[in-house]
Amino acid sequence: MVDKNNSQKSGKIPLRIDPKLHEALAKRANQEGRSLNNFLTKLLEEGLHPETFEDRQFVGQVISGENFDLASQLVNVSGIYYRYLIDNSSRVHQDADYAIIEANGNILTLRELK
Repeated sequence: MVDKNNSQKSGKIPLRIDPKLHEALAKRANQEGRSLNNFLTKLLEEGLHPETFEDRQFVGQVISGENFDLASQLVNVSGIYYRYLIDNSSRVHQDADYAIIEANGNILTLRELK
């Protein structure tokens, strides 16, 4: 639909979503210490404007804990080893899965999925 008025938007969007999705989004926002509104705004901005090539290539991928080389502190992603930071844990659990939430050069920030 085309906005024929070219008027400035209010910044408010009424949105209906499945209650289970609402609950999951609220939980993720809480885990990040954000309000639901702030979390959704961040997700929309990141989706609209991926910040870097690395973000576009990696963010959102899920990595198995089996892909970590704990001795060298590297993680294997698609056959290439990267340094990593764990966002919500002090150590890697090799029986867990991790989502890549940020990529900066050869350093990936990962979050354990619970």
